[in-house]
Amino acid sequence: MDILAGSSITVLILVAVIIIVVFSGAKMVPQGYNYTVERFGKYRTTLQSGLNIIVPFIDQIGHKVNMMEQVLDVPAQEVITKDNATITADGVTFYQVLSASQAAYEVLGLQNAILTMTMTNIRSVMGSMDLDQLLSNRDEINARLLRVVDAACEPWGVKITRIEIKDINPPNDLVDAMARQMKAEREKRAAILEAEGARQSEIAKAEGVKQSLILEAEGRQQAAMRDAEARERLAEAEAKATVMVSKAIAEGDMGAINYFVANKYVEAFGELAKSPNQKTLILPMEATGMIGSLAGIAEIGKEALKETKKSRSSRIPNTGVSEG
Repeated sequence: MDILAGSSITVLILVAVIIIVVFSGAKMVPQGYNYTVERFGKYRTTLQSGLNIIVPFIDQIGHKVNMMEQVLDVPAQEVITKDNATITADGVTFYQVLSASQAAYEVLGLQNAILTMTMTNIRSVMGSMDLDQLLSNRDEINARLLRVVDAACEPWGVKITRIEIKDINPPNDLVDAMARQMKAEREKRAAILEAEGARQSEIAKAEGVKQSLILEAEGRQQAAMRDAEARERLAEAEAKATVMVSKAIAEGDMGAINYFVANKYVEAFGELAKSPNQKTLILPMEATGMIGSLAGIAEIGKEALKETKKSRSSRIPNTGVSEG
């Protein structure tokens, strides 16, 4: 009985040892984490998520590294810009561990190292820019910070996915000065636009006056051309009349001579009557001669009428039918 009892205890002890060994060698790694394995204090391998087997009592878990993307809040700090303006800036950093072994053994205090690197580069990047550039080029600041910090953290097995500057706060007196500057700039632009509008209005008015003068000049030119044409036609008519009178004088027609003299006489008296300073018109004694000349003009008219009738009758063909 004692032998049986002793053998049963031995079996139980062996089973317990086997169970302890199995549980010591089996490691369950949760999703999103990697475990580093150390053998006698030296890194040996990395366990991925799921069930893993290690050598019991020889291998042991070194670091449990979070492989998910994480966010790190960057506290506010003062930054002196290129134009000596003091501002306060803060931000956030997003990073993800790509190599658990590097993150565990290449740097001590990974989050603190990333935070220090980010804050240092914020002062460096923003300190190399003017205040106006900081306020208007935030995307450029984020891109430069991401490029610099990511390159610095690469040996640690870390990928910096994003850096965002949340707030840039200039001092209150500087904000007031910027507000006054913006107001002055807007008033300047308003004055420029108003002056430009007035200039355009004056140009439009001048253009209208110009067009009016051009049209008026063209009208005067057309009127002058018409007057010239009328005078030309009048001169032609007078020339024809003079030729006809000269021909009649050459033929000894006294009626034509009387017509010519009477016509000139009437024109002279007409000009005399048009004078603005003439209040009294005195007719000479030869006015009776002018009246006689008018009688001669009537005779010329009668003769011209007779000749016209004769020329018309000569044009009508003889049909043998007598008139009325």
